Amino acid sequence: MTKGHQDVTNILFICSRNKWRSPTGEHIWRHHPFISVRSAGTSVKANRTVNSKDIQWANIIFVMEEKHKNRLLAQFTRHIAHKEIHILDIPDEYQYLDNALVNMMKSSVNHYLGISEQSN
Repeated sequence: MTKGHQDVTNILFICSRNKWRSPTGEHIWRHHPFISVRSAGTSVKANRTVNSKDIQWANIIFVMEEKHKNRLLAQFTRHIAHKEIHILDIPDEYQYLDNALVNMMKSSVNHYLGISEQSN
Protein backbone atom coordinates (compact mmCIF):
# COMPACT_ATOMS: atom_id res chain seq x y z
CA MET A 1 0.00 0.00 0.00
CA THR A 2 2.42 2.62 -1.17
CA LYS A 3 1.54 6.20 -1.96
CA GLY A 4 -0.14 6.48 -5.34
CA HIS A 5 -1.41 2.88 -5.20
CA GLN A 6 -4.86 2.86 -6.84
CA ASP A 7 -6.17 -0.65 -6.21
CA VAL A 8 -8.54 -1.18 -3.30
CA THR A 9 -7.41 -3.69 -0.69
CA ASN A 10 -10.21 -5.72 0.93
CA ILE A 11 -9.54 -6.12 4.65
CA LEU A 12 -11.47 -8.40 6.98
CA PHE A 13 -11.23 -7.96 10.77
CA ILE A 14 -12.10 -11.00 12.88
CA CYS A 15 -12.73 -11.42 16.60
CA SER A 16 -15.01 -13.77 18.53
CA ARG A 17 -18.40 -12.06 18.70
CA ASN A 18 -17.97 -9.09 16.34
CA LYS A 19 -18.94 -6.80 19.17
CA TRP A 20 -15.93 -4.68 20.22
CA ARG A 21 -12.61 -5.40 18.55
CA SER A 22 -13.34 -6.23 14.91
CA PRO A 23 -16.02 -3.50 14.56
CA THR A 24 -13.44 -1.03 15.92
CA GLY A 25 -11.07 -2.06 13.13
CA GLU A 26 -13.83 -1.67 10.58
CA HIS A 27 -14.67 1.79 11.95
CA ILE A 28 -11.05 3.00 11.88
CA TRP A 29 -10.40 2.15 8.22
CA ARG A 30 -13.83 2.45 6.62
CA HIS A 31 -13.09 5.86 5.07
CA HIS A 32 -9.58 5.10 3.85
CA PRO A 33 -9.53 5.75 0.08
CA PHE A 34 -7.76 2.50 -0.86
CA ILE A 35 -9.27 0.13 1.69
CA SER A 36 -12.60 -1.65 1.69
CA VAL A 37 -13.31 -3.19 5.08
CA ARG A 38 -15.60 -5.69 6.78
CA SER A 39 -15.72 -7.26 10.22
CA ALA A 40 -17.11 -10.51 11.55
CA GLY A 41 -16.85 -12.96 14.42
CA THR A 42 -16.00 -16.63 14.63
CA SER A 43 -18.76 -17.44 17.13
CA VAL A 44 -22.22 -18.55 16.02
CA LYS A 45 -23.42 -15.95 18.56
CA ALA A 46 -21.51 -13.15 16.82
CA ASN A 47 -23.33 -10.01 15.73
CA ARG A 48 -22.13 -11.01 12.25
CA THR A 49 -20.63 -14.47 11.80
CA VAL A 50 -17.83 -14.87 9.27
CA ASN A 51 -18.74 -16.87 6.16
CA SER A 52 -16.95 -18.22 3.10
CA LYS A 53 -17.92 -15.18 1.01
CA ASP A 54 -16.12 -12.93 3.50
CA ILE A 55 -12.99 -15.09 3.24
CA GLN A 56 -13.11 -15.11 -0.55
CA TRP A 57 -13.65 -11.34 -0.64
CA ALA A 58 -10.71 -10.48 1.64
CA ASN A 59 -7.18 -9.78 0.43
CA ILE A 60 -5.90 -9.47 4.00
CA ILE A 61 -7.42 -10.88 7.18
CA PHE A 62 -6.58 -9.44 10.60
CA VAL A 63 -7.51 -11.66 13.53
CA MET A 64 -7.34 -10.50 17.13
CA GLU A 65 -5.98 -13.76 18.59
CA GLU A 66 -4.38 -16.97 17.38
CA LYS A 67 -7.55 -18.91 18.26
CA HIS A 68 -9.40 -16.89 15.60
CA LYS A 69 -6.85 -17.85 12.95
CA ASN A 70 -7.12 -21.50 14.00
CA ARG A 71 -10.92 -21.39 13.73
CA LEU A 72 -10.75 -19.86 10.27
CA LEU A 73 -8.22 -22.46 9.12
CA ALA A 74 -10.40 -25.28 10.44
CA GLN A 75 -13.68 -23.94 9.08
CA PHE A 76 -12.59 -22.46 5.75
CA THR A 77 -9.61 -24.64 4.83
CA ARG A 78 -10.20 -24.53 1.09
CA HIS A 79 -10.93 -20.80 0.88
CA ILE A 80 -8.18 -19.60 3.18
CA ALA A 81 -5.19 -21.48 1.78
CA HIS A 82 -3.60 -18.51 0.00
CA LYS A 83 -4.87 -15.68 2.18
CA GLU A 84 -2.66 -13.25 4.05
CA ILE A 85 -3.58 -13.56 7.74
CA HIS A 86 -2.08 -11.47 10.53
CA ILE A 87 -2.58 -12.05 14.26
CA LEU A 88 -2.83 -8.72 16.10
CA ASP A 89 -2.54 -10.25 19.61
CA ILE A 90 -5.27 -8.01 21.02
CA PRO A 91 -7.02 -9.61 24.01
CA ASP A 92 -10.77 -9.37 24.59
CA GLU A 93 -10.56 -6.67 27.25
CA TYR A 94 -11.52 -3.51 25.37
CA GLN A 95 -14.78 -1.77 24.59
CA TYR A 96 -15.77 -0.53 21.12
CA LEU A 97 -13.53 2.39 20.08
CA ASP A 98 -11.58 2.28 23.38
CA ASN A 99 -8.61 4.66 22.94
CA ALA A 100 -6.05 1.97 23.81
CA LEU A 101 -7.68 -0.45 21.35
CA VAL A 102 -7.74 2.16 18.57
CA ASN A 103 -4.08 3.03 19.14
CA MET A 104 -2.97 -0.63 19.16
CA MET A 105 -4.94 -1.41 16.02
CA LYS A 106 -3.69 1.64 14.14
CA SER A 107 -0.09 0.89 15.05
CA SER A 108 -0.23 -2.81 14.16
CA VAL A 109 -2.38 -2.61 11.04
CA ASN A 110 -0.59 0.44 9.63
CA HIS A 111 2.69 -1.42 10.09
CA TYR A 112 1.41 -4.45 8.15
CA LEU A 113 -0.07 -2.26 5.42
CA GLY A 114 2.90 0.08 5.18
CA ILE A 115 0.83 3.23 5.64
CA SER A 116 1.43 6.23 7.88
CA GLU A 117 -0.67 7.21 10.91
CA GLN A 118 -1.89 10.32 9.09
CA SER A 119 -3.67 8.18 6.49
CA ASN A 120 -6.46 7.21 8.88
